[in-house]
Amino acid sequence: MPMRPVLLAALVALALPVLPALPAAQDAYPAPAPRDGWAVHDSALDFDTLVAAVKTEAATQQLGVVTEAGPTGMAASRGIDIPGNRVIGLFNNDYAVRVLGLSTAAMIEAPVRMYVTEDPDGSATLSYKTPSQVFAPYLDEAGPDLAAAAAELDAKFDAVARAAIQ
Repeated sequence: MPMRPVLLAALVALALPVLPALPAAQDAYPAPAPRDGWAVHDSALDFDTLVAAVKTEAATQQLGVVTEAGPTGMAASRGIDIPGNRVIGLFNNDYAVRVLGLSTAAMIEAPVRMYVTEDPDGSATLSYKTPSQVFAPYLDEAGPDLAAAAAELDAKFDAVARAAIQ
């Protein structure tokens, strides 16, 4: 065997014990922490069950699942292990028409999103920016009618979250 590959192998073998351990996938991606304008709900449900519950409960509040995205499956196809992670966009056409009539710019925020993250213990957390927080930047332009629509959506999102985590 030539000397260079042997030397390289010896150096790698010596370096491995001193390399820092990489964090486990779960530890590297914690659930969002509570913050102003967010609702964060811990649950005892596993990730897939909570995702399904959010979709089911959204329908009971007359909210449709408009978008759904998450990196977990694609990362796995690339050999990268990350915990469950899904963003679910919810909205209703009646609200879309109302918001659009008040502020064309505010429609960039639709659908309003809920975020399901898998926790290290196998449970999942449901987080979202409240609709009032999402639409706040447009209140000067759109006025109290947008605030009223956002408050109605706050109640619907709260109902979805509280029912979904049960």
